[in-house]
Amino acid sequence: MERFARGGAGRRCPSTNPMSDLEDAEERLTRALARARTGEGAERQPVHTLYGGAHLFRADTAPRLGTHALEALDRYAPDAATLAQALGRDTEAVWERVSAKLLREPVEDFRIDFEDGYGARPDAEEDAHAESAAREVARGMAEGTLPPFIGIRVKALTAETRTRAARTLHRFADTLLRATGGVLPPEFLVTLPKVTVPEQTELLALLLDRLEAEHGVAAGTLRMELMVETPEALFDGEGRAALPGLVRAARGRVVAAHFGAYDYTAALGITAAHQHLRHPACDWARHAMQVALAGSGVRWSDGATTLLPIAPHRGELTGEQAAENRRAVHRGWRVHHDNVRHGLASGFYQGWDLHPAQLVSRYAAVYGFFLEGVDAAGERLRNFVERAARATRVGSAFDDAATGQGLLNFFLRAVGCGALALEDALARTGLTSAELRMRSFAALVRAREGENQAE
Repeated sequence: MERFARGGAGRRCPSTNPMSDLEDAEERLTRALARARTGEGAERQPVHTLYGGAHLFRADTAPRLGTHALEALDRYAPDAATLAQALGRDTEAVWERVSAKLLREPVEDFRIDFEDGYGARPDAEEDAHAESAAREVARGMAEGTLPPFIGIRVKALTAETRTRAARTLHRFADTLLRATGGVLPPEFLVTLPKVTVPEQTELLALLLDRLEAEHGVAAGTLRMELMVETPEALFDGEGRAALPGLVRAARGRVVAAHFGAYDYTAALGITAAHQHLRHPACDWARHAMQVALAGSGVRWSDGATTLLPIAPHRGELTGEQAAENRRAVHRGWRVHHDNVRHGLASGFYQGWDLHPAQLVSRYAAVYGFFLEGVDAAGERLRNFVERAARATRVGSAFDDAATGQGLLNFFLRAVGCGALALEDALARTGLTSAELRMRSFAALVRAREGENQAE
């Protein structure tokens, strides 16, 4: 009946078989490590998501948006010096890359929106738009005009709109899969907004199960992403981190979580004049998302900048009106660019865009972020790898193994977003293509050490 061993309260009785206890502990540790998070996935992450109302979507929407973005660049930043003036940074190499990107692949990810960008409409009208948008996606697949990533955002699974959301999802997916013979675009996603409880992600997963079964699509093909727009998406009613539970309820279908700054700050009582991406509340929420999702394989994305680079005057312009247009577009670019850079520095490598002219400032911010640090990062990574992961110093920078992973991540991201060609990254770091694809600094160093021992 005694609860404690001799030697004082709080100490448990020693085991009669210490070796057995040790084996049990090691077995529990092995199981726990097997369940542990495994780190970033190897898949490409788009640098942005551009979204627009479902009623406006056409098969050639992405290339048309690229044309609009190029027109904005040509009119308001026809050379690197003008773009540098607009953004407040040296952008000669960036300007060339932005121009090439807008010609080659202007939109990386597009979301066909049935929520805020679409609004509330009669059922018959939304039914028709769900079907027409699906047919346009099928046509874009056949003609090769879709962006690399695409998907739809349905309405929230709340008491008021969940029936409408399920109906739109079913009509869109049913029309698309019938038109394509059961084939989806390679990176198709369903975005679920205003998530508050795990039962919402569970229900969406069940709806996707049903669609796959109806059309003979392999289980797990239809994937989803969550909008983190409410305090409840970060912490549940018991004060626990909510995101892991939201992800777990979807049974492996969640691949991304997107921050919605404006719904989130409104829920906290922050007034409209102070609702912006760099508000301290947004910084805190982004960091909470990272802590909850780090190592899970679920990627995260930043929110949108609502100040748009739009010229206020059209038609025949006076000199002053032309100057006002230029100032307005440059101001919109600067705010968006600075928000993107702030997100990048915080570890958010993707964000939402609202207007094609924001593609200019999006790519300028992303490319500039990586190009500005590439020389120093390359020297540090090469130096560290060559010394087999012993702590090193380059100039005033001290590097250890954690820094080595951060430097490797820098080059993985730089290549993934197009800021650096693979060949350039390999030349700067001294790595091979196979080593870069390992994505793990520790694994890279172990492989190098194994080669050295073999010699």
